[in-house]
Amino acid sequence: MQSTANYLWHTDDLLGQGATASVYKARNKKSGELVAVKVFNSASYLRPLEVQVREFEVLRKLNHENIVKLFAVEETGSSRQKVLVMEYCSSGSLLSVLESPENAFGLHEEEFLVVLRCVVAGMNHLRENGIVHRDIKPGNVMRLMGEEGQSIYKLSDFGAARELDDDEKFVSVYGTEEYLHPDMYERAVLRKPQKKAFGVAVDLWSIGVTLYHAATGSLPFVPFGGPRRNKEIMYQIITEKPAGAISGIQRRENGPLEWSYGLPITCRLSMGLQSQLVPILANILEAEQDKCWGFDQFFAETSDILQRVVIHVFSLSQAVLHHVYIHAHNTIAIFLEAVYEQTSVPPQHQEYLSEGHLCVLEPSLSAQHIPHTTASSPLSLFSTAIKTPKGLTFRDPALDIPKFVPNVDLQADYNTVKGVLGAGYQALWLTRALLDGQELMLRGLHWVQEGLQNTCRRTLEVVRTALLFLSSSLGTERLSGGAEKSELQELKRAAELRSRLRTFAEVLSRCSHTITETQLSLSRLSSELARSRDLVHKDRSIQQIQCCLDKMYLIYKQFKKSRMRPGLSYNEKQIHKLDKVNFSHLAKRLLQVFQEGCVQRYQASLVTHGKQMREVQTTRSHLRLLSCSVAAYNTEAQAAQEGLSKILDQLLQDRSQGAQALPQPMAPHPSPAPEDLVLHMQELCDDMKLLAFDLQDNNRLIEQLRRVPSAPDV
Repeated sequence: MQSTANYLWHTDDLLGQGATASVYKARNKKSGELVAVKVFNSASYLRPLEVQVREFEVLRKLNHENIVKLFAVEETGSSRQKVLVMEYCSSGSLLSVLESPENAFGLHEEEFLVVLRCVVAGMNHLRENGIVHRDIKPGNVMRLMGEEGQSIYKLSDFGAARELDDDEKFVSVYGTEEYLHPDMYERAVLRKPQKKAFGVAVDLWSIGVTLYHAATGSLPFVPFGGPRRNKEIMYQIITEKPAGAISGIQRRENGPLEWSYGLPITCRLSMGLQSQLVPILANILEAEQDKCWGFDQFFAETSDILQRVVIHVFSLSQAVLHHVYIHAHNTIAIFLEAVYEQTSVPPQHQEYLSEGHLCVLEPSLSAQHIPHTTASSPLSLFSTAIKTPKGLTFRDPALDIPKFVPNVDLQADYNTVKGVLGAGYQALWLTRALLDGQELMLRGLHWVQEGLQNTCRRTLEVVRTALLFLSSSLGTERLSGGAEKSELQELKRAAELRSRLRTFAEVLSRCSHTITETQLSLSRLSSELARSRDLVHKDRSIQQIQCCLDKMYLIYKQFKKSRMRPGLSYNEKQIHKLDKVNFSHLAKRLLQVFQEGCVQRYQASLVTHGKQMREVQTTRSHLRLLSCSVAAYNTEAQAAQEGLSKILDQLLQDRSQGAQALPQPMAPHPSPAPEDLVLHMQELCDDMKLLAFDLQDNNRLIEQLRRVPSAPDV
C-alpha cells in the first residue's frame, strides 16, 4: 500500500504506465471516493524543473467536461514523490475500447460521433487556453459513463503539454510514434538531425490519426510488418502521402505503397457521415504544415458535422439505408438534393412514405417539417425509375480471419483468436444490417402495395357510381308515341347520345374488370410479402452467431490471460490445443451461418425485391393511366347525359305546348317514326338487358373487395 495525506492505493491497482510515471486507482481516505493518482518515478526528476512542474500548471489552468480534472497535488509520505490526484475514468481509454474485439473494425456511428464531439470540445478548450497537448492518441482519451448511461470522453496525460499560441513554435520532441507528425517523427524516431520548429498543427495530425483509428479500428499508415518494425517505410508513407489520401499501406515486404482516399469498406460509419468526415481527415493529415488546416478551420468543419441532424432514408429502388446529414434550418429542397447525391434519384422523382403514410415534402419549407426518423424507422423513398437493387455492399469477414500457427505460441495464438473474434463480431454486425435491410424492403413494399390498393378502391368507386348513373340514364324512357317531322332530327341526336353513353358504359365496365384483376394481383403480392416478413422474423441467424461468439469469447479471455504467463505445463498445453480446435470449429460454424444462411437469403431477397419492385412500378403506372382515363370517360359521360336530358326535356316541352295550342286537332295525319329509328331503339333495349347483367356481376365483386381495409395512397 502507498498513500498521501488524503489518498491511498495498492500498487496492484495499476491503470497505466509511462516513461516517467505510473497511474493507479486510489481512494479518498475519508469518503472512499475513487480517484486516479499519477505517481512520478525517479526518471521524471532528471528532467528540468520547468518541465517537471509544467503538467501541474497546465492542469490547474484547465476546467472542462472533456478534460480529466485535477483534484490535488500531494506527496507520498516516505519518498515525498509528487502525486497528481485526478478524476477516475472507470471505463478505461478509447484505446481499450478499440482493442476490444467488438470494435476491431471501428466504432458504431453513434459512438464515433460521441468521440468526435468530446475530442473537439476538449481540444477547443485547450486552444482557448493557448495549450498544445503534443501526445494526442486513443490511450490518452479516457472514457467515463455518464449518469444516463452515455459515454463521456476526456483528454488526459498532459505530461507533454505546454502553453503555445497559434503563431508560436517549439523544438522539443514528445509523443507516441504512430501518432507523431512527420516532422517530429523524423527527429524523434529516426534520430535524424533537423532544425525544424513545430507549431500547434502537430496536434491536428495526431487527432487525424486518432479519428481514423476510431472510425476503422486500425491505423491509417502501416508498413509491412507494422509501424514499429519498419520505421523507414513508415516515414516514407507519411511524408510521400499524396494530397487528399487519408491512408497508406504496404501489403508485402518491399512491396508498393497503396493509397486510399476514403475509409475502408469494413468501416461501420454511414456513407453520409463518411462524406463529411473524409475531407477533414484529408486536410489535417497533411505533412506540410503550411498546407495543413489550422485549428479555426478544423473547429468550424467539425462543428458543422456535429450541429447537423440525421434523416434516415431507405431507398426502395436500391434497397439501401442512407443517413442524410443536414442542418435543421436547411430547407427541404436542400434535403432532397442531399438525397439525390446519395441515391442518384432526382428530387422530382422522389416520393416518400412515413410509417405507411404518404409524406409530401414541400421544398420551400424548413427541414424541421420532416418526420422524425431512426435507423429502424426511416423514411421509405420510392422512385419511378426501374433499377436493379444493389443492396448493402460489404466485405466477407472470412477474408479477414487469420490462421493458427501449428505449434503452441501463446502470443501468436492470442493474436489469432483476437483477430478471428473481431471478424466474428463483424459478421454479427453485418447479419443485423442484412436482416434489417430485408425488413425495410418488405415493409416499404407493403406500404406501396397498400397505397395502390387504395387507389384501386377509389377508382372502382368512381366507376361504380358512373355505371349506376349510366344505367339510370339509359334505362329511362322519357318519350312515347309517334314523332312529328320537326322532332325527328332531335330524336336522332338523342339516339346518338344514348349510343355514346352505352359505349362509355362498356368502356367503364372493362375498366372495372381491369381494376378488379389488379386488386387480385396486389392481394397476391401482399400475401407474398407477409410470408416473407414471417420468415425474416423467424430467422435465428443472430442468435446462432451470438451463441458462437459467447463461447469463443471465453476462450479469448483464457488466451489473453495465458499470454502473460512465461509458459504452460504439459497438461495446460493439451488444454490449450483443444481450445484452439474448439475455437476453430466455432468460427467455422459462425461463418457457415453467416454465409450459407444470412447472406444467401439476403441475396435471394434482393432478386425477389427487384422483381416485385418492377411489378409494383408497372402496376402503379397502369393504375395512374387508368385513373386518368376513368376520370375523362366519366366527365364525357356526364356531358353526354346532360345533352341528352336537354334534348328530351325540350321535346317534352314542345309536345306539351303543341297540345295546348291545338285543343281541337284536325283530322289525324299520322307521322310514324322511321322504321330504322324503331329498330335502333329495340337494339338499345336488348343491350341494356346485357349491361344490367354485367353491372350485377361487377357489383358483387365490388362488394367483396370493399371488405378489404383501407390503406394510404402512394
